[in-house]
Amino acid sequence: MSTFLRYFLLILAAASFVYPFVWMLSASLSSESELGNLTLWPVGFTWANYVTVFSKIPLGRAFVNSVLVAVITTGLVLISGAMTGYALARLQFRGRNLIFYLIIFTMTLPFQITLIPNYITMVKLGWVDTYFALIVPFMLNSLSILLFRQAFMSLPQALIDAARLDGCGELRIIFQILFPNILPTVLTITILTFMGLWNEALWPLIVIRDEPTMTMPQLVTLFSVGGRADGQLTVKITAAVMLAIPIIILYLFFQRHFIRSMASSGLKD
Repeated sequence: MSTFLRYFLLILAAASFVYPFVWMLSASLSSESELGNLTLWPVGFTWANYVTVFSKIPLGRAFVNSVLVAVITTGLVLISGAMTGYALARLQFRGRNLIFYLIIFTMTLPFQITLIPNYITMVKLGWVDTYFALIVPFMLNSLSILLFRQAFMSLPQALIDAARLDGCGELRIIFQILFPNILPTVLTITILTFMGLWNEALWPLIVIRDEPTMTMPQLVTLFSVGGRADGQLTVKITAAVMLAIPIIILYLFFQRHFIRSMASSGLKD
């Protein structure tokens, strides 16, 4: 009975998470008049909503922009986070712990606090309506630094000493010797960073006004609230489904690595 109850609760919890998206998918394939039917199968099946979305907004260009920004920024986060985390974990210098605690402190600050200073910086640098405004403010991530530091501290010092004896420089030690030993941490940072960047809509809404440079979340948000959808709820839902599909496909391909990396990575002293 206890096993049955456990599985029943788990299935119920899973259904409560899956149902809203399944309903969204069904609604995107239904006509506007049949939207009120909360069924899991499209009523009045039609592709017209998807045709409307693609005809009213440049979704393809926005998709390319989102992929470009997310991939480049994720790569920079991995590089900068690994270098900073390695320095805080293995290099001896004055003020190392103070710097680490300051980085941890920044994790407690809401993004909205630094929103205006960051925007003013983008204006001063002339980066508004450019890809630099979407990439540079996110290229250094405090969570990635924390995870890399803890991962590097868990590795034996003898591994680093042996690499130095073989003539390896610090960068080669980080990316060629240590990276293969902390793959769960690398995958965790990669997945979380990419998903966070893909779903980011507030910052692009502030710094990007040129439509060819807009990301997919920004364009979908403006489409839904800006009047282009002409008040058609099914069209708005369709745009939201289009935004979610790439992340779902990505998860389906990497779900095994995602679960393994989340289970294996941790904060070790």
